[in-house]
Amino acid sequence: DNIIACAKHFAAYGGAEGGRDYNTVDIPERTLRDVYLPPFKSALDAGAETFMASFNEIDGVPSSGNKLLLNEILRNEWGFKGFVVSDWNSIGEMINHGFASDLKDAASISINAGLDMDMESRSFIANLAELVKEKKVSEETIDLSVKRILRIKFKFGLFDKPFKYCNKERETKNIMSQEVQNAALEVAKRSIVLLKNSNSLLPLKKDLSKIAVIGPLADSKQDPLGPWAAVGNPNDVVTIVEGIKKLVTPKTEVLFSKGCDIEDTSTDNFDDAVKTATESDVVILCIGERENMTGEANNRSTLDLPGVQQKLAEEIYKTGKPVVVILMNGRPLSIEWIDRNMSAIVEAWFLGIKSGDAIAEVLFGDYNPSGKLPVSFPRTVGQIPIYYNHKNTGRPGNERNRFTSKYLDLPLTPLYPFGFGLSYTNFEYSDLKLSSPEISDEQELAVSVNIKNTGNFDGEEVVQLYVQDLVGSVTRPVKELKRFKKIFLKKDEEQEVSFKISEKDLRFTGHEMTSISESGEFKVYVGTNSADVMESRFKLVKTISSSLK
Repeated sequence: DNIIACAKHFAAYGGAEGGRDYNTVDIPERTLRDVYLPPFKSALDAGAETFMASFNEIDGVPSSGNKLLLNEILRNEWGFKGFVVSDWNSIGEMINHGFASDLKDAASISINAGLDMDMESRSFIANLAELVKEKKVSEETIDLSVKRILRIKFKFGLFDKPFKYCNKERETKNIMSQEVQNAALEVAKRSIVLLKNSNSLLPLKKDLSKIAVIGPLADSKQDPLGPWAAVGNPNDVVTIVEGIKKLVTPKTEVLFSKGCDIEDTSTDNFDDAVKTATESDVVILCIGERENMTGEANNRSTLDLPGVQQKLAEEIYKTGKPVVVILMNGRPLSIEWIDRNMSAIVEAWFLGIKSGDAIAEVLFGDYNPSGKLPVSFPRTVGQIPIYYNHKNTGRPGNERNRFTSKYLDLPLTPLYPFGFGLSYTNFEYSDLKLSSPEISDEQELAVSVNIKNTGNFDGEEVVQLYVQDLVGSVTRPVKELKRFKKIFLKKDEEQEVSFKISEKDLRFTGHEMTSISESGEFKVYVGTNSADVMESRFKLVKTISSSLK
């Protein structure tokens, strides 16, 4: 009861053209409904009380003035009872969009579209009273927005205790408490994704003679905080060098060389890095992006490693030492050379104050990584957009057929698919079973699969279930994630994992922009990621109409 959740940015903020924040979003309504809106509906169902309108336009209409989004879908279709707030000056920015003539016009458009609270543009406080007098905005519209806002304040007790959570003693006690630090470490460990581990290089032994930790992110305290760190204190951050030193034995020497800065154009410090690598048993190469190279308004035209970091990696590789690459970044990077040549790759993202501890626990096997990629990693930027739930096209890619949808110089596949992530152990999938070859509207299909830990470590696995609608009245994706479940298995342990899906899981947006399902054949896939799966088939036999607005 301490936090009112706000779902943002509503909607399709991630669909900006050219990968530029705030840019135009030009997508069909069906794509909006089937791809971009479901996470918001899930947030609403989970209890989100407020929504924030996005900066972008959709189909020529900015979100802060979009009646389809804010009223027809959010309130009329979904039954949302909370309030909608603008993003920072997004009402005023409708003037730049060419959608409003001035701030007064923007205020009229946005409140009539269903936006209740103005963040920063001052358009409401300056213009709403006059707009009511001019009968361009009704008193009922104002009253309704006020009711929505006050209802939430009453619900959370802010009229009884307006300073309910302003407590200096509580703040002093909780911030950076051991409980908070433990939670930060646990979240960081679970966020790490193991991308490569040739010849089981990882986990490392803690009693190695010398370990070289090299790279511009190896001893950084600022960058692990990531973008939008606000008042996050770099002095609270455990760096990778510090984390490694904590876990190795006293006789192990940890050598450090920066090699270059993140965006360096100079290779002057390469010699020291190469010398450090040569003296070691293994190299931990820490490369990636600066904390403010990602996040809002931080757009890049390439996904290559910034500066001369790629050249640094190539020089370290020439030493012949086994290399573990630690990636620190906020977006997928194009690291095909790294993948082809380096022994192990750990995707660490920006893990916060316990970065070094979390990464070290993974490197030395105190924690067996279990993270899975929430995105596909392209081989090069030219593959973008690349995603697992694409359409098949009329000419699916075929390397043996020239006239199909493919590249001349690249495989169609991503470097790492959606849902990918390795473990120090191995999981064997077998005996995929369906409870029935067909289901009706009101029946559930049970899907089960056997998972066995066949490796040498206890570990966790994320079992993923995907569905493909083989024929539809509109074209359907080759796969859609419908269920996933994380399980823990001890070495040699075996477990049956079960899922249930129903007609509701097979719905999509039809020609009339309503949610429908259709009789027909479906494939069901279960596996460790979106590419490595087992498959079976079933049929949906409809007996009643399921068209829903």
